[in-house]
Amino acid sequence: MGSRLSDNINSQYFEAANVMRGKQSRRRIVAYVESYDDIYFWRTVLSSFEDEHRYFEVMLPSKNNLTRGKKSVMMNFMGENVGPDMIACVDADYDYMLQGATPQSKRVLGCPYVFHTYVYAIENFQCYAPSLHDVCVAVTLNDHRIFDFREYFRQYSEACFPLFVWSVWAYRTGNHNKFSLSDYNRVTDPGGFRVQEPGISIDNVRRKVQTKVHELQRLFPNNKEAYLSLKDELFKLGVTPQTTYLYIQGHHLFDTVVAPILDKVCVLLRQERQNEIFLSKAHPTQKQNEMSCYENSQQDVKVMLKKHTGYMISDQFQQIRNDLKAYLERTETKG
Repeated sequence: MGSRLSDNINSQYFEAANVMRGKQSRRRIVAYVESYDDIYFWRTVLSSFEDEHRYFEVMLPSKNNLTRGKKSVMMNFMGENVGPDMIACVDADYDYMLQGATPQSKRVLGCPYVFHTYVYAIENFQCYAPSLHDVCVAVTLNDHRIFDFREYFRQYSEACFPLFVWSVWAYRTGNHNKFSLSDYNRVTDPGGFRVQEPGISIDNVRRKVQTKVHELQRLFPNNKEAYLSLKDELFKLGVTPQTTYLYIQGHHLFDTVVAPILDKVCVLLRQERQNEIFLSKAHPTQKQNEMSCYENSQQDVKVMLKKHTGYMISDQFQQIRNDLKAYLERTETKG
C-alpha cells in the first residue's frame, strides 16, 4: 500500500510541502522524465529557469519499482494527480505530429503540465547538424572541417521528406500496420556511407524513398489530397524538407545514421592529427610522448553526442523554453 501511495504522489503533496517550507524557501518543482539519459537533457532545459524563488528536481517516475518510460511518466498526470508543482518532461515521439489523433497524443498536447521535445526525442537534439562538427572536435581534438554536416543532413532530410509525410499519415489514420516506423527506418538507412563521397548515400536514400512512395501511391490511390493537406499542416508544425531528420525516430537517427557517420569522420581526423605528430621534426621520444598524450585525450563518439549541448541554439529547443516560461508565468501569477 505504501509503495503504491508513494508511486502516485500528486502535485498537491508538493504544493503542501512548498507551503510548509515557508515564504523564504525556494519553490520545489518536480520534473518526471522517461529515462536516465533524459535526466541530463532536461536538466539543461530547466537550469536556466532556476533562481532564488524556485528550483527543479528531475527524477524518474518511480523510485520504488524503477519503472521508466513515457507511459509510466504520463500515469502521474491523469485524474487529480496534476498541478503546478509537478510536471512531466517527455519525448514528443509522433504525438506532436499526430496532433491529438490518439488518446496519448491528446494527453501529451493537452495537459498544461506536460512538456515535450517537439522533435521526435532527445536523441534528435543530440544529432543537431550545426553542432556535429563541435562533437568531432571534442572527440578528436582536431578542428579541421573535413565534412559539411549541415549540408549532408539538409540533403538527407530532403530525400526523406516525401516518405516522412506518408509515415505520419499512416500513424494518423491507423495504417501503420501497412507502413510502420521500422519500414520507414529501413528505407531511409543511408548504408555504405563514405566521407569522401557522401552524395552516393544520399542518392541511395532518394532512390529507395521514391520506390517506396510509388508503392504506397499504388496501395492508396485516392490519397493524394490527404497527402498534400498533411504536408501543408506539417509545415505549420515546423517541419520542413530541410529538417526532416529532427522528427524521425531518435534511436534510429542516433545509432544508424549519425553515429556511424561521425565514427568515420573522426577516424580521418584522428589519422590526420597522428600523421602531423609522426611527420614532425621532434625527437622520437618527444613524438612518442606526444602521441601517447593525444591518444589518451580522445573521447568516445556516442558519449560526446549524449553530453554536448550545441542543440540549445535550435528553434525547437527554444520552443520548449517558451512553453516552460509561459507555464511559470501562469502558475506564479495565480499563486
